[in-house]
Amino acid sequence: MGRPGSGPLSGVIVADFSRVLAGPYCTMLLADMGATVIKVESPQGDDTRGWIPPVRDDEATFYLSVNRNKHSIALDLNDPADLDVAHELAARADVLVENFKPGGLDRFFLDYDSVVRRNPEVIYASITGFGTGAGAGLPGYDLLVQAVSGMMSLTGGQDTEPYRAGLAMFDVITGLHAGMGVLGALHHKDLTGSGQRVELNLLSSALSGMVNQSAAYVTGGVIPTRMGNEHPSLYPYEPMPTGDGMLIIAAGNNPQFSKLCTALDIPEAATDARFCSPQHRNSNRAALREILQRELARRSAAEWFEFLSELGLPCAPIQDVKGGIELAEKLGLEPVVLAGTGDRRIPTVRHPVKFSQTPVTYDLAPPRLNESSDLVRSWLATREAQLVD
Repeated sequence: MGRPGSGPLSGVIVADFSRVLAGPYCTMLLADMGATVIKVESPQGDDTRGWIPPVRDDEATFYLSVNRNKHSIALDLNDPADLDVAHELAARADVLVENFKPGGLDRFFLDYDSVVRRNPEVIYASITGFGTGAGAGLPGYDLLVQAVSGMMSLTGGQDTEPYRAGLAMFDVITGLHAGMGVLGALHHKDLTGSGQRVELNLLSSALSGMVNQSAAYVTGGVIPTRMGNEHPSLYPYEPMPTGDGMLIIAAGNNPQFSKLCTALDIPEAATDARFCSPQHRNSNRAALREILQRELARRSAAEWFEFLSELGLPCAPIQDVKGGIELAEKLGLEPVVLAGTGDRRIPTVRHPVKFSQTPVTYDLAPPRLNESSDLVRSWLATREAQLVD
């Protein structure tokens, strides 16, 4: 069951009772760092196995994106024999991650209170949509949280309807927060020998992840509104048309703005009283936008990106995902890694953290349903025999 390599979480056993995105993203990051993750699925498999298109060799890319480096075992928790396996796994795990509805695991005696009786040092991470109190009965879907958190009220133009983000943003943020919580609990366990419950919910992660926008209300009493691609506090800080394509210009302070004006051959704009400070540029953004767009029309977005980047000025062309991957490759970031060995090697996106001493590994491709059943059952039986001896 052990993973090869010397990742920072080598030797940690994770029982993954989570489905879809937030939990599986968390456990994949832990697996990349060397943890042995056992993904428990229903006999029908994780819902995302059927979320198609797009596909790769008839497998959903959604599922493949968050499940590498894991083992899969299919268990029907309504079957007594399978439930015994689930109980044994929970009793042996260092970490258990679940995102059932609040109370959903109680009838199977896989809730925290039940698990901790057999496994007092367990770190038990629970992910819900809206917590376990008054919001326990609310369905926990990312899109719902994008709506109720206020995020969608910030996305889109002033004259458009609210828009969702182009990805399940708060599922991902919650997965990151869950990973951080598990790592904090593991450190505490190393110091004290004590496990604990780690609770997360999508709405709290959303409000935290909205940072300055949620703080605008909490700290400043201001309810922010959607401004399209404009920034409420900085200008220029938005996409602008060029001679060919859109280019994002970001000038966050006076030196950057002055340097931008020089690069665009309009040095007089840097000393114009209307644009002499961030506050003045914000107040007079319509006039400044007209000046900047006139100069940007002289070259393409790609040409401006190359020229301004060489001067150290923040800018970027708007690209599709293919362009983003290709840029990362050009910069030597090696964004694509092959997960798995032999005939089953699947291109996946590189783990975001680089460790100088304990590198991450990609030895296991996203598992086929129930692929590791025999391995997991054999390991549990061996562990049980060792405890009896």
